[in-house]
Amino acid sequence: MKMFSGKFRTPGDFWGGLAAMLVALPAAVAFGVTIYSAIGPEYAAYGALAGIIGAAALGLIAPTLGGADRLISAPCAPAAAVLSAFAIELVRQGVAPATIVLMLTVLGILAGLIQMLIGFLGFGRLIRYIPYTVVSGYMTGVGLIIIGSQAQKFVGAPAGTLWWEALISPQLWDWRGVSVGLATVTVALVAPKITKAIPSTILGIFAGVLAYFALAYNDPSMQTLTDNRLVLGALGATGEGYIGTITGRWQEIGGLTLAQVAGLFGSALTLAALLSIDTLKTCVVIDQLAHSRHDPDRELVAQGVANITSASIGGIPGAGTMGASLVNLTSGGQTRLSGIIEGVLALVAALLLGAFIAWIPIATLAGILIVIGLRMIDTEPLRFLESRATVFDFAVVVTVVGTALTVGLIAASAAGVAMSIMLFVREQIGGSVVRRKSFVSQRSSTWYRPEAEMRVIAQKGDMAVIFELQGSLFFGTSYELYSLLEPEIKVRDYILLDLQRVQSVDITAAHMLNQVRDRLMERGVPLLLSNVQEQLPSGRNLREFFEQTGLTAFEDTVKLFPTLESAIEWVENQIVAGVIAPTDEQIPLTLQEMEMFQGRKDETLADLETRMELRAYKAGEAIYSMGDTGNELYLIRRGEIKIMSPVSGSRRLHHIATFGRGDFFGGLALLDGRPRGNTATVSVDTDLYVLSLDQFNKLGEEHKRLAFTLVTAIARTLAQRLRHADEELALLHE
Repeated sequence: MKMFSGKFRTPGDFWGGLAAMLVALPAAVAFGVTIYSAIGPEYAAYGALAGIIGAAALGLIAPTLGGADRLISAPCAPAAAVLSAFAIELVRQGVAPATIVLMLTVLGILAGLIQMLIGFLGFGRLIRYIPYTVVSGYMTGVGLIIIGSQAQKFVGAPAGTLWWEALISPQLWDWRGVSVGLATVTVALVAPKITKAIPSTILGIFAGVLAYFALAYNDPSMQTLTDNRLVLGALGATGEGYIGTITGRWQEIGGLTLAQVAGLFGSALTLAALLSIDTLKTCVVIDQLAHSRHDPDRELVAQGVANITSASIGGIPGAGTMGASLVNLTSGGQTRLSGIIEGVLALVAALLLGAFIAWIPIATLAGILIVIGLRMIDTEPLRFLESRATVFDFAVVVTVVGTALTVGLIAASAAGVAMSIMLFVREQIGGSVVRRKSFVSQRSSTWYRPEAEMRVIAQKGDMAVIFELQGSLFFGTSYELYSLLEPEIKVRDYILLDLQRVQSVDITAAHMLNQVRDRLMERGVPLLLSNVQEQLPSGRNLREFFEQTGLTAFEDTVKLFPTLESAIEWVENQIVAGVIAPTDEQIPLTLQEMEMFQGRKDETLADLETRMELRAYKAGEAIYSMGDTGNELYLIRRGEIKIMSPVSGSRRLHHIATFGRGDFFGGLALLDGRPRGNTATVSVDTDLYVLSLDQFNKLGEEHKRLAFTLVTAIARTLAQRLRHADEELALLHE
């Protein structure tokens, strides 16, 4: 396993890990106390140590096994909410405290196992499909929540005061804490404009601590930790007898019944879901801010292992936390090593530096988190209001923010994704699935036909309509497409649907196509489909899907063609066959039977034939290749020739034309003498007349009128081909 990606920048990772520890460790202690205090006041010290162990275990293991740079894993609010509620319910049921502690341990382990399972199954990748508007709203919502959660601590209002009550009630403020918080926020905001050598968060913390001790110089109450609400105070990390309690838990684990363990599954599933979403959301936000990418499945597995380890050694579970991760990012953290440093420093700080950490002002940490919250607010969506086309996208952002503030972050994500899906469906419905509508009289296959056949196709081609489809054929666009097809079903002899640019097809669209087929069957008209792909971008095999839905059950009702050109060729053959009597294609033509020489004297044509070379080719042979020198004109007595030309920027050849019995090719080289610009290959056994430029010049000396007629016929046919190509180019530009 590759342990660390990217370049390790020691100062940035150290400062980031240190700053993140200063945010994560006090919160972890608070979360642990919250959970274990629900069991009984005497368990508060155990809770503090459980928070420290959780911060250390998660900080060490999650970044080591995970792959997300700058992510800080620590005990978090969702874990505290679920576990404290779980403990309160067990106390209400009269469960013994020792059993509750054991069940909290098992619950944490189960949640970690479920997280690992989610990662192994690949469900974490779904986070990649969250739209930008949801991520933006989530970032802003989390920023506002962080700011609101710190308002009471920032102003020093009594515990339990709501954020809005704290802001509008100056009489509740402790102006000493407000002064410390303002010093912290001011330095943290201004510092990046002065220096980047030391992270602004670290400077902000130092400024807050200095401001506190400056005030404490004249205030004796601020010089003691006892009953001092302005500082963190003692962490309570002594926990005498705690190791013995952990050992006792594992000795008693066999006492849990299967029913008790099964009863934990619902709570474990809820906890695992909340921790996974919290982690992946944090990863997405970090990716957004740092232009990085994470592996969600690997991260979930790493978080699961970390939570199992934390619970097993007496810590509380957690997740990738937004506040500490953003502090790490803004303080210079670059790699996963910053997360490991945070875990090491959390353990060291708790064991060795508890006395120093105890003096960090509450208002200072609140001020740092408020600065982080302000930086999380994404103002970019305000530009969405400048255009009517993006107003609804702004509405998604507002909905996510509003739901995050009033209901919760999980509900906010769900609401944002739901609105984004509705906007996507609305956009798909608003756009047309028909890229272009045309008729066979306007288009042609790659088969160059005699002039008589072209006249028939020009006259009858309007009875064959072509719809080139695009985008997604689904329940939102099926009605629109049927409305466009319905008038054509009643009057056209051929309806051709080209699916080359179709991205996906759902069961509703397949049912609609079945209706079109049935309506056409009533008139004895087949439904023609071209470019029915076996590998759509969605991964679906469209040909197989049509078979499963019964659309292609009968070949005489629905005909499939590999390309649009081959489908048009089939329609042209049907139209021509209805007007011009078929001929035996296997009988070689004489010069007298070719259209360009009709009306010429037999003796003149006999002289011309003596100057021509008769050649026979087998199917698959090449007559000439691109770049070859040559000045021969080829007249097809029988057979079929395909002309291939290279695709721009590629060596791959593309089929551009087919010439059949009675036609000619190679005329450009005869006229200008330049190298061949394409490749001619034989499709079926073919017989040719070949006239070289040297023989043509001799013919011109003896039969000037015949030579003139031949050149005129070549020029006329080439002009018709060019005119038709111009018409198709104009149609394509439309």
